[in-house]
Amino acid sequence: MPARLPSWAWVSGLTVGAIAAVSVLAVHADQGPHPTAAATKPRPSVSAQPTPKETAPARVPDGSGTGRRIVYSVGQDRVWLVDASDATRRSFTVWPGTVDPDPGTYSVGTRREEPTTGSDGVRIEQIVYFVQEDGVWVAFSNAVDGSSPPPSAAGVKTGGIRLPKADGDALWEFGTSGTPVTVVA
Repeated sequence: MPARLPSWAWVSGLTVGAIAAVSVLAVHADQGPHPTAAATKPRPSVSAQPTPKETAPARVPDGSGTGRRIVYSVGQDRVWLVDASDATRRSFTVWPGTVDPDPGTYSVGTRREEPTTGSDGVRIEQIVYFVQEDGVWVAFSNAVDGSSPPPSAAGVKTGGIRLPKADGDALWEFGTSGTPVTVVA
């Protein structure tokens, strides 16, 4: 009667075979075509005020200070993320609420990452509060579902400044507690 191989030998042999097969498949996969994704700018899916197509970065408004800061123009409905060397890192249009902050310099205070429901009934996240105006907190935020409707509800004072999702992500990373926020007309 032939000698029987112990079970550990079978398991070891199968394991070595499986590793060899996976290695061969990995080498072949690495030599094949690699998919690439085109970089696209996310667009809001809902908006009463469509974002204009950007052709060149907008210039940071004069009188908005110096150094690392967030600049918000009430008149242009635009935000700039400016680094310590006064270079614009990102600029984008926003959808303001019904309460505008007065021009001045503030700083990022409370930040809330967890989703909540805004006063307009939209689920929002990455909320960056910076001032209270007319009894309403003014803050940057983006809709959880990525849409960017203007944050307004009939007869309700809203201080939400709504951002497209990708811009909300960028502002969240940039606007840590204490970051200056300059509001210009």
